[in-house]
Amino acid sequence: EDVDIPSRRVLITGATGLLGRAVFKEFRENNWNAVGCGYRRAQPRFEQVNLLDSIAVHDIIHDFQPHVIVHCAAERRPDVVESQPDAASQLNVAASANLAKEAAGVGAFLIYISTDYVFDGTSPPYKETDVPNPLNLYGKTKLEGEKAVLENNEGAAILRIPVLYGEVERLEESAVTVMFDKVQFSNKSANMDHWQQRFPTNVKDVAAVCRQLAEKRMLDPSVKGTFHWSGNEQMTKYEMACAIADAFNLPSSHLRPITDSPVVGALRPRNAQLDCSKLEMLGIGQRTPFRAGIKESLWPFLVDKRWRQTVFH
Repeated sequence: EDVDIPSRRVLITGATGLLGRAVFKEFRENNWNAVGCGYRRAQPRFEQVNLLDSIAVHDIIHDFQPHVIVHCAAERRPDVVESQPDAASQLNVAASANLAKEAAGVGAFLIYISTDYVFDGTSPPYKETDVPNPLNLYGKTKLEGEKAVLENNEGAAILRIPVLYGEVERLEESAVTVMFDKVQFSNKSANMDHWQQRFPTNVKDVAAVCRQLAEKRMLDPSVKGTFHWSGNEQMTKYEMACAIADAFNLPSSHLRPITDSPVVGALRPRNAQLDCSKLEMLGIGQRTPFRAGIKESLWPFLVDKRWRQTVFH
């Protein structure tokens, strides 16, 4: 009988991370031959590749000959970038430049994942043509990474996305899901940021956009350059926390909205909303409503086990 062997090959960096896992799964479930690589958490599911080792990167790309590379690996925690600027720059800029060069060498379409933090958040919504002005070092390294990618590979795509959530392995994997403990432990009041406007985005949706972009590019070589994708529900962290409480029928009166701009940590843009009309006009996109997506992501972490039986029945 005929065995269906997918002829389309995709390589995913950062495949062990929250977004990378979703991207790997999305391509594999849609008949792509997907190889994921990671570093610390790679084995046994993924190839172990240190992206700072240019020989290792060259070897995996030349051995696998991918048609598409989705570059999810990054240091994406703004406060870590501030405290370890050199390491962050190595991964976010130097490794991205090298990957872009290697991708160009085998004719692979590179999708570089970037961030809404390249903008200062003073005049949203932001189109791809708007001039970036990052407020923190994280945004600066990701912007430098964008430039390095396009300098080394003019056919590459940049995909800027905002704060992500999804099926996490640990609550700390996402700035959205990490709030769940504060929501659940209602015996003590919790201060929640009610200043920064966010657009929480499900990693499954970003993964679908990456695949749709890759498939469109296979048919049309003019698909390249910078793109934006984002959820369309505007929420502060306080509003997300209340929505999480509501999704699980938990109290939210212990959550306290803090409307001042934060004074500790890296500077954050007030509202870096992304205009996604460019991708929408290409017929690309997918959006999971926040309440549905967050319930699916968080129910395994419910402390009250009785709830697990009732949440989906």
